[in-house]
Amino acid sequence: MHDLDDDHDHEEFLEIGPDAIIEDIEGLEMFTLRSVGIDIGSSTSHLVFSVITLRREGASLSGRFKVTDRKVIYRSNIMLTPYLSGTLIDTDKVKRFIEEAYKQAGMTPEDVDTGAVIITGEALKKENAQPIVEFFAKYSGKFICAAAGHNHEALLAAYGCGAVDLSKAEQKTVLNVDMGGGTTKFALIENGVVTQTASINIGARLVAFDDSSIVTRVEDSGRLIMKELGHSVDLGKKISQRQKEDLASFMTEILFELIERGPSSPLAKRLMVTEPFTNYRGLDQIDYIVFSGGVSEHVYDRDRTAYGDVGPLMGKSVRKRLKRLPKKNIFREPLEGIRATVIGAGEYTIQASGNTSYISNPEMLPVFGLKVIRASLKENESVVEALKRSLSKFDLSSFTSGLALSLSLNGQLNYKAIRQVADGIAELCKNSQDPNSPLYLALDLDVAKSLGGILKEEIKLKREIIAVDGIEVGDLDYIDIGEPMGITEVIPVTVKSLMFPGAKLN
Repeated sequence: MHDLDDDHDHEEFLEIGPDAIIEDIEGLEMFTLRSVGIDIGSSTSHLVFSVITLRREGASLSGRFKVTDRKVIYRSNIMLTPYLSGTLIDTDKVKRFIEEAYKQAGMTPEDVDTGAVIITGEALKKENAQPIVEFFAKYSGKFICAAAGHNHEALLAAYGCGAVDLSKAEQKTVLNVDMGGGTTKFALIENGVVTQTASINIGARLVAFDDSSIVTRVEDSGRLIMKELGHSVDLGKKISQRQKEDLASFMTEILFELIERGPSSPLAKRLMVTEPFTNYRGLDQIDYIVFSGGVSEHVYDRDRTAYGDVGPLMGKSVRKRLKRLPKKNIFREPLEGIRATVIGAGEYTIQASGNTSYISNPEMLPVFGLKVIRASLKENESVVEALKRSLSKFDLSSFTSGLALSLSLNGQLNYKAIRQVADGIAELCKNSQDPNSPLYLALDLDVAKSLGGILKEEIKLKREIIAVDGIEVGDLDYIDIGEPMGITEVIPVTVKSLMFPGAKLN
């Protein structure tokens, strides 16, 4: 403290040079993040390092930051995911691969501001899958950490390969077929929105072999398909060229069964690992087909190298089968094939109005890393069914902890409409895996206070409720909700978005 009449200097201001001024402006109006995406799949694993630039939208300090540029600065080699056994991933080899990728990129874990670790496919089923995710989240810094089941993986692939952008830009319906080592994922994208996902046990590495064609890996579905073909397959035994070709051709026919009409044969139905599309009209419904995943490199004839599996044979078989489709000119290329995954995570902060938010218990804040479950609620639609459909995108059958329900509301929002939404949410919460976990809601309209009040005070929902509005989030976002600030009770919300290569920036 000092007298107002005294002359005085602030040394911290006097010492600011040009570089510091630029840095301050950057931190105020724009900033850059160094980000990394780590993808551990059933067949392959790789990393992508990037620099993401965010700028403030609008002139006010409350304006939200939005990604305006992303630049991939290093892509690691692609490693075949190592296994110690049929149920154990070789964690040490994966760690060494990650460490080497950081060195090649000229970075250390301390250099990374944010990022994402994704473990997918058959790798997710392995005994040590979750500890691997947790290890790399800690090892690599401030990370979004996602163990992606089949539907979630289909969602990631649809965004990562550019199929969602294609659908949005041309207002067309796109079918993304993501062909991996253990499974093939399908995503139906209508006008830029992923409306349905599905997965089947068809992949290039259901049967894997060495350079001498000695079988080194057999998945259960691989044995089932080979048995259907009249072939036997055993570890340590040789697989013939004809058997490889038969396997690739048969799996291709099953895939096109799903593409053209959905699973109809007993074997296809048995191989499904999720529910198939509902009310799917096949080729009549889709404008374009986009392939992604490791096998897509062979489908588009970008890679002819054999990696100890039937990938090249499947690629050739798919190309031939595409020529026989009755609908022409629907085959489109992806922005990314085998690397159709995240390149990291962007981060920006927005503020929600305290005037229309609802907080039943301030002690539930702050909360970090809530996975966004986004649902667009339409008039005359069952709210609980819409919410269940949104949960299924992430392989969830019921509401659980660690989620934030993001609701987009349409139509006339009178008491009756809001009450219907509240009833649907309450019904969803009845079958929750965790009956005591707080309910976090993010709304795009100013009805959070009304909705929260109805849930807590009229329906008497026992769990605590935090409802905020004015939040814009996407399918693959995560949010942190801070404590109310000041007498206005403005609630800071940090949105962490998975970043994808080549996606259009608005």
